[in-house]
Amino acid sequence: MTKNIIKLKTSDSIEIAGDFYPAEGSQIHNLPSGILLHMMPATKDSWKDFAKKLNNEGFQCLAIDLRGHGQSEDGPDGFINFSDQQHRESIKDVEATAEFLISNGVSPEKIFLVGASIGANLALQYQSMYSEIKASVLLSPGLSYKGIDTEVLIKNLYEKQSVFLTAGGENDEYSTETVQKLYKIAKVDNKELKVFQKSGHGTNIFIEEPSSMDQVINWLKNIYD
Repeated sequence: MTKNIIKLKTSDSIEIAGDFYPAEGSQIHNLPSGILLHMMPATKDSWKDFAKKLNNEGFQCLAIDLRGHGQSEDGPDGFINFSDQQHRESIKDVEATAEFLISNGVSPEKIFLVGASIGANLALQYQSMYSEIKASVLLSPGLSYKGIDTEVLIKNLYEKQSVFLTAGGENDEYSTETVQKLYKIAKVDNKELKVFQKSGHGTNIFIEEPSSMDQVINWLKNIYD
């Protein structure tokens, strides 16, 4: 699997590190393109297995280290001392990632987001800001995490947008309650809810319930076929 190292600069001049996984060759193509947003205290490396599966199905993806994490500015552990406001500024990391893809020829309609925990909240926030973003996959979001309120955000989605909500059941109770509530209030035409019992939080769902990756990818394929 090819991986290209990417460096991005946000609108507030923070340097963000990313791993780009191309589906064809080593270049960026106008293909369905995922932005992968990790949970805390993980990094972009937590997406490697999922990125490989995406590549195998014709998707390309860009996994980033959010500010204060991994190889990004103030990483690897600067996030530990972040205020809630500093965490909320991470939406600018997502914006810079999308702008990078668009500037390299990816149409906004082909960009989707996959996030875990705080990354899930950020993914939903970005999707709610841009109606052309068709899909987001939310692994273990919270109702309000660092002041990112998903109840408000999911109500702002357009009917034509799509959302996949998942959590880890009894080992992930807060997020399981969250996805069930978000599913009920989402007014989009295409929404999916999957609870994987005893599989843990965030990207641990993919590790402990590997079939969950295939279910997510099949859902994305139905959107982008």
